[in-house]
Amino acid sequence: MAKDLFHNTVKIALQKDGWKITHDPYQLRYGVADVYIDLLAAKEAIAAEKEGRKIAVEVKSFAGGSTISEFHTALGQFLNYRIAIEVSSEPERMLYLAVPTDTYQMFLRFEPAKTVIERYEIRLIIYNPTREAIDQWID
Repeated sequence: MAKDLFHNTVKIALQKDGWKITHDPYQLRYGVADVYIDLLAAKEAIAAEKEGRKIAVEVKSFAGGSTISEFHTALGQFLNYRIAIEVSSEPERMLYLAVPTDTYQMFLRFEPAKTVIERYEIRLIIYNPTREAIDQWID
């Protein structure tokens, strides 16, 4: 399994944002197949009454030739991984799709991607590959 072009960039960005990387990658058995989610991370609770958050992150660079084709692939992968997490031992873990800022600004904010993201409730992490930082979380 090959790591995405910006895998380490997103890993660093999450760490800068206070997340502890717990798995890189995370192998999850789903039916007769194994799936590999890029990163698992956990954030410690800030207030005593809140539980720590746990997330899974699928990193995409959108560096290929066709943005729409890459979006279709990312969407299918994301939906399969979300179901795999739902039936796993940690169904409370939230799955995010990490995408570069420029891809979000120039493509994902507009149709048809915008409606697909809303309809399927895809959580996004918008990252800046140059600064190795997270620009935005979209739940």
